[in-house]
Amino acid sequence: MVIDNGSIDNSVGMVKEKYSQVDIIELKKNYGFAGGYNRCLTQLKDNYSEFVLLLNNDTEVDSNILSSLIQAKDKYGDNNLYGGKIFYKNNPEKIWYAGGNVNLKYAKIYHRGIRQTDSEEYSKPLQTDYITGCCLFTSMEIINQLNGFDELFNMYGEDVDLCLRAKDVGFFSYYWPDAKLWHHVSASLGGAFSLKEINKKITSNWRLLKKHHNHY
Repeated sequence: MVIDNGSIDNSVGMVKEKYSQVDIIELKKNYGFAGGYNRCLTQLKDNYSEFVLLLNNDTEVDSNILSSLIQAKDKYGDNNLYGGKIFYKNNPEKIWYAGGNVNLKYAKIYHRGIRQTDSEEYSKPLQTDYITGCCLFTSMEIINQLNGFDELFNMYGEDVDLCLRAKDVGFFSYYWPDAKLWHHVSASLGGAFSLKEINKKITSNWRLLKKHHNHY
């Protein structure tokens, strides 16, 4: 299923023409990451009863990604959140995500392994602080219980907030390295982010701190 967040580049027409088997949710405006997914997930409540894989449109996945993530939930349980090993598409020996670390005391949220060369260290499953929304596999039961994403977050932090809220009620996040994908990251390796992007990240980090500081 494709969620079209109010695009104006004929994405909907392209999908209908080339991928007629794919369902499309056409939103009239751009609701952002959280808002777009929430409107889709609300529609799925009555149609899909078990699991969802949220996936950015700028990713390419290993053909076995679904079977790998199903193995993860078979090992750790249906009602948790799962993510795979994500590489840079343009530098595929480098890791973009191999787990997520949260230290709200110092307002630090960052990807484990980012910009590191893949190694045995990043090839073992583990419980982690959060799953990136770039690729997040979970049950509809969790989505429904948490009422989806918090739309007060603006582009960054929605995924971290979801995982922290899940942990508060007994659902945990697991990194599963056998599920592999490649991300077309907009910023070059080691390159500076735009000031706008940095400001959004800082704002999201402080919102996370304000919302969750009593528990972390």
